[in-house]
Amino acid sequence: MFVDLPESELRNYRSTQVEPDDFDEFWASTLAGSRAAAPATTATATATATAESSTVNRTDSISTGVVVTKVDCGLTTLDIYDVTFPGFAGQPVKAWLRVPAGALDAAPSPARTALPAVVEFVGYGGGRGHATDNLFWASAGFAHLHMDTRGQGSTWSSGDTGDDEGAGAGSSTAPQHPGFMTRGITSPETYYYRRLITDAVRAVDAVKTLDAIDPQRVAVIGRSQGGGLALAVAGLVPGLVAAIPLVPFLCDFPRAIVMTDNDPYKEIGRYLAVHREQVGQVLDTLSYFDGVNFAKRASAPAWFSTALMDPVCPPSTVFGAFNEYAGEKHITVWPFNGHEGGGVDDNSMALAALKAVAPISASPL
Repeated sequence: MFVDLPESELRNYRSTQVEPDDFDEFWASTLAGSRAAAPATTATATATATAESSTVNRTDSISTGVVVTKVDCGLTTLDIYDVTFPGFAGQPVKAWLRVPAGALDAAPSPARTALPAVVEFVGYGGGRGHATDNLFWASAGFAHLHMDTRGQGSTWSSGDTGDDEGAGAGSSTAPQHPGFMTRGITSPETYYYRRLITDAVRAVDAVKTLDAIDPQRVAVIGRSQGGGLALAVAGLVPGLVAAIPLVPFLCDFPRAIVMTDNDPYKEIGRYLAVHREQVGQVLDTLSYFDGVNFAKRASAPAWFSTALMDPVCPPSTVFGAFNEYAGEKHITVWPFNGHEGGGVDDNSMALAALKAVAPISASPL
C-alpha cells in the first residue's frame, strides 16, 4: 500500500530540515584534514601472498597512497583490482576496481581513450562483497570503483574495512552487524557518518589518480544508504559528470525518524525513546549529514528514483532532497514498488543516463 503523500503532493513537498550555520566550514575542515592525513608519498602495490594475484605498480598523479593490486579471478573480458585508499583521517579503506580487460595495462594515448568511471557506494549493512560480484558497470565499458563500507559488511554482503573511531573512542577494527545509526550521534565530530561520507569523497579522489581514468568523467551511484552517500558526495565534490541516488537513505531526518517503524531510521527512534533529553542534540548532529542539505550544494546532473510503497526510505524523504537539488535533476517514481525501487529497471535508467553524459569510446583500448 502507499506509505506517504500522493505523488502530486510529493512534488511540492519541502523538508523542515535546518541548515547549520557552519555546515560548509565543518565539511571543508573535515575533508582538508583527511586529505592532509594521506600518505606523504605515493604508495605502489606490493605483491600479494596468494598465487591468484599479481601486482600492478602505478604512479599516482597526486600523492594519495592509493594501492592497486590485480587479482586473477579467471575472467577474460574484465580485469579486477583490489584497491586500498586513504579515507577519513587517512585510515585505509578497501574497494574493488573492475575495468574492461587490459584497460590499466598502459597509459592512455591517441589510440587508447581514458575511461569514464562509476564510483558506487553500498547499501546499509553491506560491504564491497566478492571480487566477481557486480560486474554490470565494467561490462558496459566503464571503470567501476566499488567502495567498501567501514565497519559494515556483515549482513547481506561481506566487507573488509573496519571502523576506526580513533584512540580512546572504543575503536572497532573489524566489520560488524548493524546498527550504526546512533554510533557517536551526540556530536557531528564523532558521528559515524562523518567518517563514512569522508571515505566516499576520498574514493572519488582515489579513482581520479589512476592514469586509465578520465578525471573529468566520474559519476557516483548508490542504492539506499549508497544513494545517500552518492548525494552527499554530489554536494561536496564539484565537477562530477553525474550523480545517481536510487531510493536514497539519509534524507530528511526530521520526517524520516517519526514516520517509519522500519530500520535503519527506527534505530534513532529507539535511541531517543531512552535518551529523551537528547532530541535536540541528535537532530542538530543529523543536520550535518542530511541529503537535503547536500542537495542544495550539488551541481552535477542527477537521476533519482523513489517508490511510493517504500516503508524504509519513504518517498517524501527522497522528495525532500530531490526538491532542494540545485543541479539539473530527474526522478523516476515507481508506484507499486517498495524499497527495491525499480531494481534492474533502475540500472537500465542509470546506464542510459551515464552513456549520454559520459559516452564510451567504440575502441577504448
